[in-house]
Amino acid sequence: MSLDIEEIRQLIADLENSSLREFEVTDGDFNLHLSKNEAASIINPVAATQSTPQAPAAPVDAPHALAQPETASVEIVAPMVGTVYLQPKPEAPMFKQVGDKVTVGETVAVIEAMKLMTEIHSEVSGTISEILVENEEVVDYNKPLYVVKPD
Repeated sequence: MSLDIEEIRQLIADLENSSLREFEVTDGDFNLHLSKNEAASIINPVAATQSTPQAPAAPVDAPHALAQPETASVEIVAPMVGTVYLQPKPEAPMFKQVGDKVTVGETVAVIEAMKLMTEIHSEVSGTISEILVENEEVVDYNKPLYVVKPD
């Protein structure tokens, strides 16, 4: 099997106009894999609860009289619909637990969609403060998976 450039362009256009996220054809030495999945991880800012100064006027030499605003938390969200796996293998430990450090590019989950496994990577460094999904849960596009408090 082989496709000319116009047939490949038509397949790309068809994929863009469909609800499919990925498409793959293999026949002997011929292999075509098209994907419209975004980067393996998407982050969304979470509205941070910031404390505002409520203390009465304090002497200048009291440095802790005013509360400092908290750093905004960030969500790591699913870039696609599928089954999320929070561990690399059934018997293996979870990728991340609450309180674990995470770095940019680190794998935090895997999402299976149509028998294709996609690693989900963190785009933020910090500490995992919440895990918002269960292992093997079906997730929708943009579903929050983790909450991270950035460093």
